[in-house]
Amino acid sequence: MKAIVFDQFGAPDVLRIGDVPEPVVRPHDLLVRTRAAGVNRADLTHRRGGYGRPDFGDSTVMGLEIAGDVIAVGDAVRGHAVGDRIMGIVGGGAYAEMARIDYRMAMPIPDRFDYVQGAAITEVFVTAHEALIHLGRLLPGETVLVHAGAGGVGGAAVQLAHALGARVLATARRSSHALVRQLGADVVIDYENEDFTDVVAGLTDGRGVDLILDFIGAPYFERNVNALDFGGRLVQIGIMGGAGQASMPLERLLYRHLHIIGTVMKSRPQDVKWAMSHRFRERWLSAFANGQLAPVVDSTFPLAEAGAAQQRMEAGLNVGKIVLTI
Repeated sequence: MKAIVFDQFGAPDVLRIGDVPEPVVRPHDLLVRTRAAGVNRADLTHRRGGYGRPDFGDSTVMGLEIAGDVIAVGDAVRGHAVGDRIMGIVGGGAYAEMARIDYRMAMPIPDRFDYVQGAAITEVFVTAHEALIHLGRLLPGETVLVHAGAGGVGGAAVQLAHALGARVLATARRSSHALVRQLGADVVIDYENEDFTDVVAGLTDGRGVDLILDFIGAPYFERNVNALDFGGRLVQIGIMGGAGQASMPLERLLYRHLHIIGTVMKSRPQDVKWAMSHRFRERWLSAFANGQLAPVVDSTFPLAEAGAAQQRMEAGLNVGKIVLTI
């Protein structure tokens, strides 16, 4: 079958179409004819050599998110059949004509969505739900600050927080403010021209917010801590701005009873990933079917142009998900 391969780590142009063996179906697997694959930042790390030459459990081929049609099922599979339209997170192998997925990670694509939209749901919304609600314990009426509110996970987090009934603040480039408001943000902060700590202080009479979801890392860390209210929670879900050393005022951490939580999905054990997907599916999948939630697709590229798709993400040009069509 055709898949994206690369002989050396490097820039997006190392990616090319090549031939690889078809996946072998294991007892708990669905074999899927891939119609669309989500592009994620982990794919960029893979291409640059950040994981070495990985086998994430399903494939050495790049890609962690698929939508497509089931063409074969393993002996231990329950609740799925050949012909089902499914979407889900895989342990590698998405950038290919066929992929296998553990059936416990698979979800039906809502009838109102096509494959591209299906490929834009699971990674960002499962991650956002885990950070906001399972770990961040966001409650209706609380105030949350979502950084990178126009990105894939950030945009999903804005939608979920709004649907939950929270007051939503988000940071985004000025050109993306209209979209972020459309997703449900009450206030959008221009991170290029405004200091979010000043805006938060002004909006909360100096108290701070209840929860912050951050993808940036070290450059924002101390300011995030200073922007939290008593008992506030910071969920660190990315380090797009750098993984260097970060400092914070320890007296604020201590006397404000703050909680700092780090999370990443890809390296979690498989049973933890099953639980994460299950929590999201039970809580929110029906909200896609009835139109309360929707994926945000930035752009699509054919599989052969995976390098161009990753280049767009690397340049920070996307607003929402980039999806490969296969």
